[in-house]
Amino acid sequence: MFAKKIIWFLTIFTIALGSRVIASTVYAKESPLQRQVLDHAGKSYTGMQDPSYINYDLSLRAYMVDRISKQFGIALDPKTYSGFDLLEIEALFKCKKSEESFDIFLKTFPKHP
Repeated sequence: MFAKKIIWFLTIFTIALGSRVIASTVYAKESPLQRQVLDHAGKSYTGMQDPSYINYDLSLRAYMVDRISKQFGIALDPKTYSGFDLLEIEALFKCKKSEESFDIFLKTFPKHP
């Protein structure tokens, strides 16, 4: 009976320790741009003209342009697309066939000067 308790304790301890190690490696990979985007998590905004929302959108744009550049080798201008457009663009790039051009997907998004 005592041996079963020790086994259960060691099992739970191992799982807890393993999850801490995994969590620490995930958070260690955060970039400064990702941290800027995550700083806005859980906040609500009064509208698109809210200064906090504008700051969030600029952070999201910079982060997404960097991420798309690293994953796909495509340099996009963060002033051209909204943050949410860039999220959608990344999703479409992940689904595109190898013979398809990136331009096909970019033409469907309105450009914001």
